[in-house]
Amino acid sequence: MGWNGESVDSIRSIQISQLLNQAVSLGMIVTSALIIWKALMCITGSESPVVVVLSGSMEPGFKRGDILFLHMSKDPIRAGEIVVFNIDGREIPIVHRVIKVHERQDTGEVDVLTKGDNNYGDDRLLYAEGQLWLQRQHIMGRAVGFLPYVGWVTIIMTEKPIIKYILIGALGLLVITSKD
Repeated sequence: MGWNGESVDSIRSIQISQLLNQAVSLGMIVTSALIIWKALMCITGSESPVVVVLSGSMEPGFKRGDILFLHMSKDPIRAGEIVVFNIDGREIPIVHRVIKVHERQDTGEVDVLTKGDNNYGDDRLLYAEGQLWLQRQHIMGRAVGFLPYVGWVTIIMTEKPIIKYILIGALGLLVITSKD
């Protein structure tokens, strides 16, 4: 009886030790990802250094599912640049091209008007009610590069949440059952 009791205690201590080790490893992975994201935010000057194109409004240049890399510098925004912006009251950012720039003579601030390359009209219908131009605070960043199709993973997991839960469950099961 003594030998069996010691074996059970030994197995329990190993399992608890493995569980704690896996929890710490998972915590370090999550923390590392957050640190990398924050570092990218500081380097690029953008609140979201990477975005996924969610619609076909910028085709043929950018297709749905492309990932864009953003940078936000102090340089003035120019017509022809592709920007990502937020609109008051909407949580999903929009990727469109700047078609007009208006500089205010009194303050020197720049207002911009945008349009999707594949859209017929400008974006004034997308802006908040009564808003005719975007100000600098609406702009999240300028597109400086892209990876085609990689963002489809995000789109699929957003549109089909069951796939996201299956993936998270499978990864959790993998972490729990690994014998590291």
